[in-house]
This record gives sequence, structure tokens and C-alpha cells, in this order.
Amino acid sequence: MRRLISFHPPRAAFPVLAACALAVAGCGDRSAPAPAPRPVLVVTPAVAPGNGASAFAGEIRAREESALAFQVGGQLLRRHVDAGAHVTRGQVLAEIEPEDLRLQQQSAQAQVASAEAEYARVRTDRDRYAALVDRQLISRSQMDAQDAAYKAAQSQLRAARAQADVAANQAGYTQLRAPRDGVIASREAEAGQVVAAGQAIFMLAGDDGREVAIALPESRIGQFAIGQPAQIELWNRPGVRMPGTIREIAAAADPQARTYAARVAFDGDALDAVALGQSARVYLSDEQAAGVLQVPLTAIQPGAGDAGAVWVVDRATGTLRMAPVQTGAFGANTVPVLSGLEADALVVAAGGHLLREGQRVTPVDRQNRPVELDAPKPADAK
Repeated sequence: MRRLISFHPPRAAFPVLAACALAVAGCGDRSAPAPAPRPVLVVTPAVAPGNGASAFAGEIRAREESALAFQVGGQLLRRHVDAGAHVTRGQVLAEIEPEDLRLQQQSAQAQVASAEAEYARVRTDRDRYAALVDRQLISRSQMDAQDAAYKAAQSQLRAARAQADVAANQAGYTQLRAPRDGVIASREAEAGQVVAAGQAIFMLAGDDGREVAIALPESRIGQFAIGQPAQIELWNRPGVRMPGTIREIAAAADPQARTYAARVAFDGDALDAVALGQSARVYLSDEQAAGVLQVPLTAIQPGAGDAGAVWVVDRATGTLRMAPVQTGAFGANTVPVLSGLEADALVVAAGGHLLREGQRVTPVDRQNRPVELDAPKPADAK
């Protein structure tokens, strides 16, 4: 018969076993520690200037810019002016070799002389045949043949004279003359070079006016119009603004830059104040943007539907909430917020795609300094 052996621990071991059981139970109930608040870069919305002016960089250009070229081809014999020279209307700027064109003119004149002689002979024969047909010494068909020969000789003479006029004009095209007063902005050919008809030799900037060439962004093109007033400030004369007007806006955007070329004309006589090629800044007023809150482009997050939204830090709790906003036309670096945002709101400026609703954060500014939040309100006494 088997005997059952029972084990009885000593009485002193019970307190140790009880402590271990309590320790195990305590470890099972312990929860994970709360994550530390995440630092986020915040900004307060900026207010657009009261005058709503936008600045655009530009370059001083002539109102009338002409590429000057010969109407005939040939070897460039000599160049009389250089870039930067002031020229007057009718002044000879360059010449090409005239010998070939002079020979062509002489050939055309010889053809005219030959056509005139043929015309005189045919006219005499026609008069002689007219006298014979009246006496019925020749047939009517022979007279018709003489009339046809007379008309053909007459047409050939007119064609030869027209060709001679063309050759004479081409002989005169060997000299390139200035079509108006202006400044030679650039030269494109040198003496000895063979140039084709229509190939640019000089770029002439007329004296009729000066204006600023700028580029308007596609996103805001509807805010500008021809005749809109502007202010022009030269880079070498900071603080001095001259009045101007938008004279021209391109009908289509540049396919690469996606901007619209525009010209801003100076009001009054500005020829003495500006020079070609100078840099300038053009200020165009935008009254719709005056006083509107603006936030960085990076602060805008996708909202419901096509609307936008921004992350806003609750000043009392230090947690995030998504605020739907209505935005205007996007600028180069900022976005106007038309509604949905307070002027003193702490807006998260970057990293919004990594955040979530209700998350605790530590707001910091652009110098990485903590932004003070509102002190928590004391609990009401019971």
C-alpha cells in the first residue's frame, strides 16, 4: 500500500509568499506611462499691410524695342555704331557688300532697254500692218497676230521695269538705317560676317518711353488689370517711389514659369531718372488682401471636401484641434485666411501631417523658445 506524503511549509515562509503574490499582482495592474508632449513650431497669423501692396521685381525696358536687320543678304562690310550708342532716325548703322546687288541692278536695267527696243519694233510693225489691212493687202488673222505680239511686248516691258525697280531698291538696302531715335541695346553681328536677309544685326531701344517688365503670378492674375495704378522703386534709389500704370498684360501664361508677362509704364517724363537694364521693384495695390490674416503655406492641411484646415494649439490645455478655414489665392510663401481663424491663434506651421486630434504638444517659436500657454484655472471649491 502506497502512503501519501504531504508537504507542510514552515510557518515562517507564509509572509514571504504573500509579499511575492502582492508584488506580482501589482505588476499586472501597472499602466504604461503617458507620452511626453511633442514640440511643434507655432506662429500667430500675420496681418496683411493696410495698403494691400504686393511687390514684384522687374527690369527697365524700352516701350519700343526693334530688331534691326538687312532686307537682303550679303557680307557685312562695316559697322558704324556699337552697343550703347545713341542714334537718330535715318542714321546709317551698318553696310553690306553692294557689288553683287549693283550688278543685279545693271542687269535689270539692260533687260529694260531690251524690252523697250522690242516694244518699239513690235509697235512699228503693228502700225504698218494696220495700214495694209485697211487696203486689204493682208488678212485679218495676220493683223490679230500683230496685235497679240504688241500686247506681249508691252507686258514684257512693264515686267522688266518692275524688276529694275526691285533691283534698285535692293541696291539701296545695302545700308541699314535707324528707323527712329533711340539707343543701340545690343549688337548681334560683326564686320566680315555673312548675314541672311532678316537676320538681326542690332537691337534698338526707342526713345519714346521707358517701362518696367515684370511677371505676375498665375494664381493672382485676376487681381490685376490694364490701367491699374502702381508705384515703382529703383534698386539704386531705395525709398523713392515713382507713379506708374499697368500698360500691358500678356494674354497667355509662360508655359514654363506659369507667369504672365506685364509692362508697367512710368507716369510723366522718367527718361532722365532711369536707364535701360536697371533693376526695379513694382508695388501693386491689392485692396482685397488688406487686413486679412495670413499663415505660411506649410500650415495648410487638407480639410473636409475641398476646404482647408490648420492645426491650432489650445492655449488652456496644450492640445491640438483641427480648425477648418476658408483660404484665398495662394501666394509665394503665405496663404490668406478669409475666415475660421482668430488673430491670436497658435497655428502649427510645419509637420502637420504627423499630428493627431487632441494630442498634447509643447509649442515653440522659430527661435526654438517655448511659447507660454494660459495658466490652468483653479478647480472650484466644493
